[in-house]
Amino acid sequence: MALRICLEFSGGAELLFNKTKKHEVTLPVCEKDWTIGSLLPWMRETMLKERPELFMQGNTVRPGILVLINDSDWELMGELDYSIKENDRIIFISTLHGG
Repeated sequence: MALRICLEFSGGAELLFNKTKKHEVTLPVCEKDWTIGSLLPWMRETMLKERPELFMQGNTVRPGILVLINDSDWELMGELDYSIKENDRIIFISTLHGG
């Protein structure tokens, strides 16, 4: 079954995603459960419009990007191993600011 989730971006991260802060997406049917670890490469391939190096480093988000899952810090939720559930709200906030 496909999963419907909400992805939100702020603090400048939205500039990398078509300058759109909120995306309602449907993740395609997958043999394994969707995790944040499988979501990030999917986002890079299907949603990221420019400069992927500003969002991802290796297989995770760059340092300086805060990730919240249903308003809780992803570090408390298992980070990349968190199993995504229907209607989850995942927020990416860039704390990096040029100067």
